[in-house]
Amino acid sequence: MIELQEVKERIEQVVTAVGLLQQQNLGRSDLKIDRKSSSIDLVTEVDKQSERLLIDFVQGYYPSHAILAEESGTLGGPSDYLWVIDPLDGTTNYAQGLPIFSISVALQYKGETMVGVVYAPVVGQMFTAIRGQGAWLNGERLRVSAKTNLLECVLATGFPYDAATQAINNLTYFNALLVKARAIRRFGSAAYDLACTAAGRFDGYWEMKLSPWDVAAGLLLVEEAGGQVIHFREDRGVSVIAGNQAIAQKIQAELLQVDHGR
Repeated sequence: MIELQEVKERIEQVVTAVGLLQQQNLGRSDLKIDRKSSSIDLVTEVDKQSERLLIDFVQGYYPSHAILAEESGTLGGPSDYLWVIDPLDGTTNYAQGLPIFSISVALQYKGETMVGVVYAPVVGQMFTAIRGQGAWLNGERLRVSAKTNLLECVLATGFPYDAATQAINNLTYFNALLVKARAIRRFGSAAYDLACTAAGRFDGYWEMKLSPWDVAAGLLLVEEAGGQVIHFREDRGVSVIAGNQAIAQKIQAELLQVDHGR
């Protein structure tokens, strides 16, 4: 296996450069914005430029590795190594000039995430993890929240792009948990939500119909910070619950109760 500490350091360097590009273009009135699968699923020229830089990085250092990137799909031939890249997680925020977005890069080996980096450039937060070596924020060790009472928890979630057309759209789950938790936040960047859960800033997180590039790095962060990840609703893409073991399981119980009451 390749040297993972070196991989992490190289990722930190490239995402710092990509983050600078994103900050320089944030709030531009002439930013080019296109629509993807739906009228609300956006991609900007900065998404594409960021992804190009990240792909060039991988192909320059690790030309035999495969890549799965949000805008470009699968690149490269068969390989035990797969880079999973979200160049700008929080595109809707970015297109609005809002400073909450992140870059997510993960390296998987034989299907297991070994290195994960989530970088929120505007706030200067670099979340990193190597499997078996813990999770870190700007050099400080991370631990998930220690809370066990759901009523004391601040949770995070998000809504799928097809929320207007699908009955299973997280609204019923949201309504159920809103009255069981202290508060719920919706930042609009799943990778950053998971990173904040790893840091204990959010006590728990759940979301449906995500893509691998949204969560590959963030899930490793949570696990390496001592948290638990639970997969649910396989009929709705990548759907996950995260937090410490007690809170993740309590969120799961609430979601199951909603499902049984449908």
